[in-house]
Amino acid sequence: MKHDGTIRTNGKAIIETDNLPIKLWLEEDQMEEGALEQARNLANLPFAFKHIAIMPDTHQGYGMPIGAILATKGAIIPNAVGVDIGCGMCSLRTNLEHIETPKLKEIMGIIRKTVPVGFEHHKTRQDEAWMPERKGELPIVEQEYESALYQIGTLGGGNHFIEIQKGSDGYIWIMIHSGSRNIGFTVANHYEGVAKKMNQDAGEDVSQELAYIPETSEYFKLYWNEMNYCLEFALANRKLMMERARSAFTEILPEVEFADFINKPHNFAAEEKHFGEWVIVHRKGATRARKGEWGMIPGSQGTRSFLVKGKGEAQSFESCAHGAGRIMSRTKARKTLDLKEEVKALKDRGILHAIRHRKDLDEAPGSYKDIDEVMANQVDLVDVQIELQPLAVIKG
Repeated sequence: MKHDGTIRTNGKAIIETDNLPIKLWLEEDQMEEGALEQARNLANLPFAFKHIAIMPDTHQGYGMPIGAILATKGAIIPNAVGVDIGCGMCSLRTNLEHIETPKLKEIMGIIRKTVPVGFEHHKTRQDEAWMPERKGELPIVEQEYESALYQIGTLGGGNHFIEIQKGSDGYIWIMIHSGSRNIGFTVANHYEGVAKKMNQDAGEDVSQELAYIPETSEYFKLYWNEMNYCLEFALANRKLMMERARSAFTEILPEVEFADFINKPHNFAAEEKHFGEWVIVHRKGATRARKGEWGMIPGSQGTRSFLVKGKGEAQSFESCAHGAGRIMSRTKARKTLDLKEEVKALKDRGILHAIRHRKDLDEAPGSYKDIDEVMANQVDLVDVQIELQPLAVIKG
């Protein structure tokens, strides 16, 4: 839907009807009305800085759209980081140039046995050496720490995945997408509640799900400490799963070697300098893309993914998309997509996929945006280095 006050600069739509401009890396009519309304709510926050950046994979979230970047001064918004703090991706290159399907199936079978998915956790405590060091006051982390020892090295559900891919560089790659599991969820919900009560007590409207914690509050530092712990936990979680994937490869192909580990979170807040001022940059479903910085932009389990280098574009707060982005809700995908068609398309491409039942259709390729269109909309943000074709996928 078009709004009065929309202009175009350098091919990008800019909405100028609110307190701050909203800069879009997609056409305005490609945004859900709900996501656009959420972006406008961000633009009217009194502590928002400069402008709001909306990436081409955007869709509606809680409070803040997925695929958005918000910079603030003097406040942090738990819902602008999200409930899966530190969610992100990592990739690892093997020295394999080819892998036979029977061997690939064996490897995937081992990974399924060693990496719990969905709501499953490990049945035994994992080695505590994998856990990040606890620094500062961390009340919720301390509360959840013992449980987290059973969660580290687990995939979770939703759009999280372990994927084996063939790169345009000629090598086989492993990519993992996962987050901070229940420890991150609990931290996020706790401080969202704290922020909401704080704002309500001050007589402020919290109906937009954008409750904030001012930096003058004692809870600001507490949330900051716990958010950063969850960020480190999410990385450790991915590293342990990657270690299990490596072990699966070496068990079947003992001569395999690994190199070029890349990690990129896309749900976090960080203090950064932009436009000459220090601000708190919230990235929710958005990847940092400083000049020369490596990143990952996955498609769906039926389409290409990309390893990229950032261009350090100031207007996006040095950020880019984090994936293809949903084109329909999970409920709509399960109701409307054709199971046989989605399975046939994956089978025709020779992909060992994760769609077995109608309930899996929320992660079918048809529920996602066209990744090629997403990439075309952000040529000013990243340079593609390697294209990755899916070979086999494990989903939660």
